[in-house]
Amino acid sequence: MATVLSGTSGALYYKPAGTSVTTLTASAFPSTGSNITVGAYLGFQVNDPVTLAYPSGATTTGAIAAGDYYVLTYDAATGVMTVSSTEGGSAETATAAPSGFGSSFASITYTSFEAVGNVRDWNFEITRDEIDVTSIGQTLGQYAPFKTYITGFADGEGSASVYVTDDDTNIASRLIEDVIQRQQTGVNFKLYIDRVVSSGSVDDTASRSISMEAVLLSASFTVNPDDAQMVEVSFRPAAAPSFDFSKS
Repeated sequence: MATVLSGTSGALYYKPAGTSVTTLTASAFPSTGSNITVGAYLGFQVNDPVTLAYPSGATTTGAIAAGDYYVLTYDAATGVMTVSSTEGGSAETATAAPSGFGSSFASITYTSFEAVGNVRDWNFEITRDEIDVTSIGQTLGQYAPFKTYITGFADGEGSASVYVTDDDTNIASRLIEDVIQRQQTGVNFKLYIDRVVSSGSVDDTASRSISMEAVLLSASFTVNPDDAQMVEVSFRPAAAPSFDFSKS
């Protein structure tokens, strides 16, 4: 007999808005010093875990090395970022600028999904368009002929009920605030239907999930004296979702 899944094994993981820059040229990086120009009015925040990657064939001797870092500073008005190998540590510095990008680009992106621990529930609905391909000239009989359809494009829409807390640094608070973030590149959801944790980390080979790049559509606030404060955040896929419903 198959085991029926329950919501207690589900979870929502998130990557914040404005935290994916994939078109950095060599001129964005310093030849001396620590300032990286990633772009203005993005969503990076201090202590965000980010990954710096250079295109294949790039020369990076003396440059800030590729790898995983934490955002040390980010000036939204100028778009200048500095990074550190540890939270609140010293800024990484360069003695030479990278080169050899060709027509490719470097990237700085939010490193990994973060668990949103203040989610009451989430839902995601998939719909398909239908295309009427009924043809004329059908043979008439006693009963009315039926129309003929084929399936068209797929679409989806989802939402999550998020509790409001007094912790400004909580990733749940950031998810709510990101609804009004102008540049939402980087928003990603991982919706776990059946999350399996092994040795303190999520085992994706044993879990079932839906993952997608998304756009945030709305935030609906509910405040009353009888219930915990909650915000309903809605979203839509920005590209085709990935479905992992099997355990391998």
